[in-house]
Amino acid sequence: MNRFFHPLSRILATALAAAMLTAPPAASAEKAVAIPPPAFDAPSTATSATAILAGGCFWGVQAVFQHTRGVTSAVSGYAGGTVKSPRYKAVTSGRTGHAEAVKVTYDPRQVTYGQLLHIFFSVVHDPTQLNRQGPDTGTQYRSAIFTTSDSQMTVATAYIAQLDKAQAYPRSIVTKVQAAPKFWPAENYHQDYATLHPESRYIAYYDLPKIANLKKMFPQQYRDQPVLIAAK
Repeated sequence: MNRFFHPLSRILATALAAAMLTAPPAASAEKAVAIPPPAFDAPSTATSATAILAGGCFWGVQAVFQHTRGVTSAVSGYAGGTVKSPRYKAVTSGRTGHAEAVKVTYDPRQVTYGQLLHIFFSVVHDPTQLNRQGPDTGTQYRSAIFTTSDSQMTVATAYIAQLDKAQAYPRSIVTKVQAAPKFWPAENYHQDYATLHPESRYIAYYDLPKIANLKKMFPQQYRDQPVLIAAK
């Protein structure tokens, strides 16, 4: 299943989705996994903090965190590469070194960093897949955590070790943890994509189930109305 490489009108997107309905999916959507929460977290009394997470196509990652209570903003973008001001076409070539990532701004008094990671590893993506998620392959779709503080680094590395030790997945976690590099927001047409294009077959098959899994598995953290970039 190829994603759209440029903005499409709703009419064109709907027509394309309808034409593809009889085609078999290129890959199965990632399944949610019930895993234990982090044994170690870092609660904070700060009013705002930032997390940068990469777990495949940023459309779905953004959508999940936009539906997470305590998140005040979730921006799709690029992180971890060497090129300044990367654009989508260059990133999807795999030559810039960037990962599609989402910058999550949240209120630590309502949702902790550990709780965000719990959601990230449980419903956002499959952290055992190397350089791919669903139908998307390449280093730009890698699983990565870009930490913005020493405490985030400690929580993230400890949680991965905890999950591997507990054999929470049939394979080892491949998620890389590193200090956050420069984050570059993606083009405007990538923002709020899952909300604006529910008729897209890609969104319906790969991303809407993630939101449903968030609601089912994390009812206390779920918010029905997403916090959208367009509303800012």
